[in-house]
Amino acid sequence: MSKIVVVKVGGSTWDSRDAALGDIVALQREGHRVAVVHGGGEMVSRWLAVHGVESRFVDGVRETGGDALPVAVAVLAGLVNKQLVAGINAIGGRAAGLSGADGACIVARRRPDLGFVGEIEHVDAALLMSLLDSGYMPVIAPIGVEGGQLLNINADTVAGEVAVALKSDLLAFLTDVAGVLDAGGKTVERLSASDVEPLVRDGTISRGMLPKVDACLKAGAHGCAGLIMDGRREGALRSALEGRIVGTRVG
Repeated sequence: MSKIVVVKVGGSTWDSRDAALGDIVALQREGHRVAVVHGGGEMVSRWLAVHGVESRFVDGVRETGGDALPVAVAVLAGLVNKQLVAGINAIGGRAAGLSGADGACIVARRRPDLGFVGEIEHVDAALLMSLLDSGYMPVIAPIGVEGGQLLNINADTVAGEVAVALKSDLLAFLTDVAGVLDAGGKTVERLSASDVEPLVRDGTISRGMLPKVDACLKAGAHGCAGLIMDGRREGALRSALEGRIVGTRVG
């Protein structure tokens, strides 16, 4: 049976994206409706350095001032997005790139303490569903809008909100680790909501893993399975859809 799958592809898997993209295209060919959300923070940092702009972070969130915003938008909605779309189409997928500004599908509220960073208020799924129903894979850059103002948004948060808006069956985060790792370095196969707080307190879940777990929990509250997995492993997404545990299931 056809399912709706939201896949977050992170910059950490960029160098090994062929395996991830192959899995994503395979799902689309099998009749599943797949939406991709991507990050690209490392590339943004590199281009900011080229332009002489320092990368600054507050609690893991990029501070995006007026000098950084044009670079972030150009890299995320331009370079990274179009490279992904081209890569997907080159191996037989049908992808269309956009950002949250297109169709105002991601409406956000600006956080003045972080410059032009947005917190999502609403995801309008109409444009995304139109693409999915037409046989296309939306590839979404994490840029939102507040009126006419573009805002930089955490891509993990975007993935979770898109999964909720699309009423997706699976939200999968493709990372460069096997999942959430315990103190001994072993993959935690299942995480319930009650498991998360103590793991955050002891530092087991920290930094970039925090928004991924939060997104999975929010999606899970709306009936969507959440999974954090190694995106470099071929066939991992199909295994997840078949119910086999690959990585960490959250919720």
